Amino acid sequence: MKIGAQNLSNHGEDAPATSNYQLPTTKSPLVVIVGETGTGKSTLAMQLAERFNGEIICADALTVRRHANIGTAKPSAEDRARVAHHLLDVVEPCADFTAAVFKRLAVKAIAEITARGKLPFLVGGTGLYIDGVIFDYGFLPAGDRQQREALNALSAPQLVEKARTASLNLDSIDTGNKRRLIRLLENNGQLPTKSGLRSDTIILGLKVERTELDQRIESRADSMLAGGLEQEVRQLSERYGWSCEALKSIGYREWQPYFAGTQSLEETRAKIIKSTLDLAKKQRTWFKRNDSIQWVDKQSEAVEITTTFLNNLSA
Repeated sequence: MKIGAQNLSNHGEDAPATSNYQLPTTKSPLVVIVGETGTGKSTLAMQLAERFNGEIICADALTVRRHANIGTAKPSAEDRARVAHHLLDVVEPCADFTAAVFKRLAVKAIAEITARGKLPFLVGGTGLYIDGVIFDYGFLPAGDRQQREALNALSAPQLVEKARTASLNLDSIDTGNKRRLIRLLENNGQLPTKSGLRSDTIILGLKVERTELDQRIESRADSMLAGGLEQEVRQLSERYGWSCEALKSIGYREWQPYFAGTQSLEETRAKIIKSTLDLAKKQRTWFKRNDSIQWVDKQSEAVEITTTFLNNLSA
């Protein structure tokens, strides 16, 4: 089925869904939407999914965890009712969850969505989750927990020294990143494999001017506070303790001094905003490395690119 790009792009921002769109039976298209936190990826994904009869796979290391809702900005119940979402609330707050597990679940979800004749949208800001799927990463086995705890007790310089003593190649490793150093040691220098970009795939990158993004991040933090974030963190910390993986995340970990009585609410807010800005910078750096991303700043651009992509598949 051919879709008229001109007709779609002429619609307003609230144009109705193209709900009768059917995928070519011989293809497995995937639309990926990436960008920094706060750029509006989820909103764009909703708009495109409704236009193109799609379903959304959330590629976010935080929203996979149950009970952590406000601080992770999970899609609302209303959004989930409008468009099917996948890989939300997959594991308990403290459970182990890796990029390799995400890849397996995401690939399965893509196949199931495609089999229903719908268009899968892979959406999120966790770069490793995204790249693991679209570049078919061959992830290495998880390391031994006891060994990891022992390595985690060391400083980054100590880990670097251990790697050098073992004659491991550090050229491609950020030597200030303890997690990367630990994985290098756990796997005796072996690195994950990576393929070319998945076929029948487009990647849209949503860009927002830096000053505006900073303002959005600040406003979102205030919305979370007004929406009950303090109570959510209190309940989670009392139930699971601060060593829980969910409580190590941005929006949660900053509260520990507050509940200990050594930090004000305003200081907590400021820390959440700073942590989120730091995350946005890391995401910006990660996605800049991918030359396959087509950057857009308007819904109309995303609609036209997606329409052209789908028309080319149908040709």
